[in-house]
Amino acid sequence: MPDSNQTQQTTPAGETNSLSASILIPTYNGAKRIGNCLDALLPQIAANQARGREVEIVVIDDGSKDETVQVVSRYAGVRLISQANAGPASARNRGAREARGRILLFTDDDCVPMPDWLDAMLACFDSPTVVGAKGIYRTHQKSLAARFVQIEYEDKYRLMAGAPSIDFIDTYSAGFIRDRFQEMDGYDMSFPVACAEDIELSYRMSARGWKMIFISEAIVYHTHPATFSSYLKKKYKFAFWRMLAVKKNPGKGVKDSHTPQVMKLQLLFAPALVAAIVFDLILRPRISASAIVVGAFFLSTVPFALRALKKDPAVGILSPLLLAARSCAQFLGVAAGTLNASRSASSGKKALPVR
Repeated sequence: MPDSNQTQQTTPAGETNSLSASILIPTYNGAKRIGNCLDALLPQIAANQARGREVEIVVIDDGSKDETVQVVSRYAGVRLISQANAGPASARNRGAREARGRILLFTDDDCVPMPDWLDAMLACFDSPTVVGAKGIYRTHQKSLAARFVQIEYEDKYRLMAGAPSIDFIDTYSAGFIRDRFQEMDGYDMSFPVACAEDIELSYRMSARGWKMIFISEAIVYHTHPATFSSYLKKKYKFAFWRMLAVKKNPGKGVKDSHTPQVMKLQLLFAPALVAAIVFDLILRPRISASAIVVGAFFLSTVPFALRALKKDPAVGILSPLLLAARSCAQFLGVAAGTLNASRSASSGKKALPVR
């Protein structure tokens, strides 16, 4: 689709209002989703404009084939940028180039920001040392899988809440100083799908010593995977693309502010169990190596299970089994992602998409 004529106005460098912000929402075939997001944001925009802030919403349509353009066009005051399909990283970068605000805020077309989301995100940039900020997910879903996913996110938020600075900003609730975002050339477009390009940018910003903070009050509601099969596919996909981000930022493979260290140890469960089974079959030891591996793994799940039990007993009881399944999916993703990252690096080709 040709570029929309609505995208020609830009603000020259150095002329952005210190209180100005642009909310950027990339979308692809989002006709059934994006209306909920815009409905939640428009009252917040009006309230901030009434207080003298210059805030805009910019939707970047990444070559949708459904009615997305028609849906967005019904919303007065929402800027629409249309481009040929080039992936979410490209769409976000396009929006950032044409944004008018000093602060760039990102959310996704399947997110519904809470009424105070905008205020919470903007407040953190009152500090001149803050370059980036990250909010949180919540969900209204009742399925066991979605409840597990929510508790999994909250376990990661627990780590980030105590950190003076973080190195992990997801695009669903993200904010950056525009000049710093542009200095980093935005999101890496070698990521062809919406997965890990946000992590990779965060890693690069962290390497410069820039301060990014966690904002627990900046809440968006989201639809998590509703089944365990879709959840495990997503964990595989995330692990696959994380390897490309780590390939580009090797130091983050050891530790980051978002991933519990025990999760990395649990990745070894699948290969360790296979090795232990082979060991038991060949040597038939008095104490089963397989039992030791399984016991050690389940022992590693106890802290998470206890925290989950307090929030959701069903999730807490099942979490050791669910974490075992997660570790297997992630191990496969890490293995495949490592091969893919090595192949793309040696050949100079773009990494193969995994959808």
